[in-house]
Amino acid sequence: QVELVESGGGLVQAGGSLRLSCAASGRMFSRCAVGWFRQAPGKDREFVAGISWSGGTTEYTDSVKGRFTISRDNAKSTVYLQMNSLKPEDTAVYYCAADTAGYHVAHLDDDYDYWGRGTQVTVSS
Repeated sequence: QVELVESGGGLVQAGGSLRLSCAASGRMFSRCAVGWFRQAPGKDREFVAGISWSGGTTEYTDSVKGRFTISRDNAKSTVYLQMNSLKPEDTAVYYCAADTAGYHVAHLDDDYDYWGRGTQVTVSS
């Protein structure tokens, strides 16, 4: 069992930065891949970034490449999403999710086994 809690969301102006954290409980977490997803009002949830259990593989959706960085600290059971150069279109609820098949990074939300409740990110223009 893995429990996930997101934090770090908020209101920021375009061009600003936020760092999201995903804190986990459960011994399995260090062997899980972790993904960040987001869902804007009226839109489907989409993959944003993911990291394998070791941190050796990271993947990003095209719209955030060069602006967002995912990282993890297994000693702290925490995954981070550093978001720079934020744009109004980044506004969404951001969720972290854990995939027990941790050796690769899945992009489909159906592949993830555990989910947090989300944190709101709002970027004003």
